[in-house]
Amino acid sequence: MTIKFHVSNDLLLSYSSGTLDEASSLLVATHLALCPHCRARNALADSLGGHLLDSLDATPVSPDMIDVVLARVRNQASNGASRSGDRPRAVADAIIPEPLRTYLGGDIDELPWKRLAPRIQQISIATLDHRSRARLLRFQSDLKVPTHGHNGRELTLVLAGSLCDRDAVLLRGDIAETDERTEHQPHAGPGEDCICLAVTDAPLRFKSMFARLLQPLFGI
Repeated sequence: MTIKFHVSNDLLLSYSSGTLDEASSLLVATHLALCPHCRARNALADSLGGHLLDSLDATPVSPDMIDVVLARVRNQASNGASRSGDRPRAVADAIIPEPLRTYLGGDIDELPWKRLAPRIQQISIATLDHRSRARLLRFQSDLKVPTHGHNGRELTLVLAGSLCDRDAVLLRGDIAETDERTEHQPHAGPGEDCICLAVTDAPLRFKSMFARLLQPLFGI
């Protein structure tokens, strides 16, 4: 697997510094699980952040801070275990990598897919941070998404199949980043369903009147 479309520097630095919203962080972390190149970039960003922290003057903290932090870590680990069902799972051939699989509670064929539109299924992904929305999407092969623009940022990570967007063909692990300047009509490639993780921080702008009328039902 060769990944050609990587996470941008701005997005990676926001992720490394901890300022990125939860849904976008989930997408970046899932990409990192698939992409050795970006894992190396992220390690470099973490090292730079650590160096900057070391250069700051020390600040007094409360005596019980370490206990509070460890309690939060243990609580998050417990929540993650309960989401995954606390059962062993064969993951060598899993389509959905961690950490996304823990959020969803299983792999592709174990999930409660819901029909969004003809030939499109989705799963909304719950996050505590509501600055962005995350959803897993499944497009049947050769399906064209209605032409649309954006009122904010959209991040798309391909997990299976292919997604054709303008002149690019995105495969497993590839990321597409779009913003208010983008208007496009992506479509699923031939041969197999396209499964992708999509994160948006604002509603889309559909050109078709029919799509705009249905938009409140879709929640996109």
